[in-house]
Amino acid sequence: MDYDCVCAYLLPPRDPGLDVLQRRAETAGARLVAIPDYGPLDLNTVREMVRLCRTHRVAIWHGHDYKTNALGLVVQWFWPMKLVTTVHGWVQHTWRTPLYYAIDKFCLRHYDEVICVSQDLYEECLRSGCNARSCHWVHNGIDTNEFRRRRTVTEARRAFRQQASRLVIGAMGRLSKEKGFDVLIRAVARLLNEGFDLELWIAGEGDQRKELQALTDKLGISQHVKLLGHVNDTQSYFESLDVFALSSLREGLPNVLLEALALEAPVVATRIAGIPSLIQHGENGLLVEPEDEDALAAALGRLLRCTEARRAYAAAGRRTIEDAFSFEHRMRRIAGIYDALLARDHATDAALVGSR
Repeated sequence: MDYDCVCAYLLPPRDPGLDVLQRRAETAGARLVAIPDYGPLDLNTVREMVRLCRTHRVAIWHGHDYKTNALGLVVQWFWPMKLVTTVHGWVQHTWRTPLYYAIDKFCLRHYDEVICVSQDLYEECLRSGCNARSCHWVHNGIDTNEFRRRRTVTEARRAFRQQASRLVIGAMGRLSKEKGFDVLIRAVARLLNEGFDLELWIAGEGDQRKELQALTDKLGISQHVKLLGHVNDTQSYFESLDVFALSSLREGLPNVLLEALALEAPVVATRIAGIPSLIQHGENGLLVEPEDEDALAAALGRLLRCTEARRAYAAAGRRTIEDAFSFEHRMRRIAGIYDALLARDHATDAALVGSR
C-alpha cells in the first residue's frame, strides 16, 4: 500500500535546523509542517496536532522520541488513530532525561507497534514491558542515491571551504559526554605525539563544547582540532575525511555512521549496541572498546598509515549499505508493519510522522 505522509516538526524556540529540514523536504517532495513548541505545558501544540490529524484524516501516528510518543497518546483522545513509534536510543543529555525516558518507556507499552533500530534496544523494550508481538527490530537505512560519493577528498574540502593538506579524522554528533569526544581528542593527541600530521574535525553543537575546547588547549593540540559547530553540508563534510571516528559510549544505530559508510569514509567505531551488526571488524571497518583511547589511537593509526587499507574499507562500507542498510529496504519493512496494522482495522491510508 502507498502512504500519504505528512512530517510534523515540533519547533523549539530559536531552532537552527528548520531551514535545513525545509530544504530537504522540498528536495524529497515531502510535506513538512512546523509547529511551534514552547514546552510541556504548551496546550497550543496539542491543539495544532489534533487539527493536523483531523485535516489529513490521519490513520497512523509515528513518533520518534519521548515527546512525540507522549503527545500521540494525548492526541489519540481527540482523534482515533493507530500509534507507531521508532526507538532510536536512550542517552543521558541532562539531569532531566532519566525522567523523560521513564515517561517514554511508559508510553511504549501503550503503542500499537514499536520499531527498534538495534537488537539491544529491542531487548530493552521487551524488558520495559512492550508486547513481543508488537515489537520489531528494523535497522536504520540510508538513501543510497542521495548519499553517494561524487567528489575526491580535495574537491570536497574545497566545496566545504576547509583547506587541509593534512590527514583529516572526522567525528559528528551532539557535544555531550556519551559521545566520547574527550576520548577521541586524547587519542588524536597520542597520534600527534607519534608524528602523524593530521587534523580532527568535530561537527555538532552541545553543552560540552567549552570542556572539549579546554581539553584541546590543555593537551596543546588546539591547532589540530576544529570544533565546526552545526554543519549544513554533510555531504561535503563526509567526502572531505580520510577517516571517520565514532567514539560513543552509548548509541543505537546512528545515522552518522550509515552516512559515513555510504559516502565511502573508512570507519573506526566503538563496539556498542547495534554497531557490530553494521561494522564487521577487519572487513568493512574497525571496532574498539568504548573509553579505550589506546585502542582508538591504534585503530586510527592503522588506517592513517595505509592508503590502500582506507580504500578497501571505504569500498566495503559502501557495499554494506547498498546490500543491507538502504533506505528503500527499511521503508519496505516499515510499510509492511503499517499494512498489517491497518489491515486489522480496515483504516484509511494516511500516515503522520511526528518528529522532533
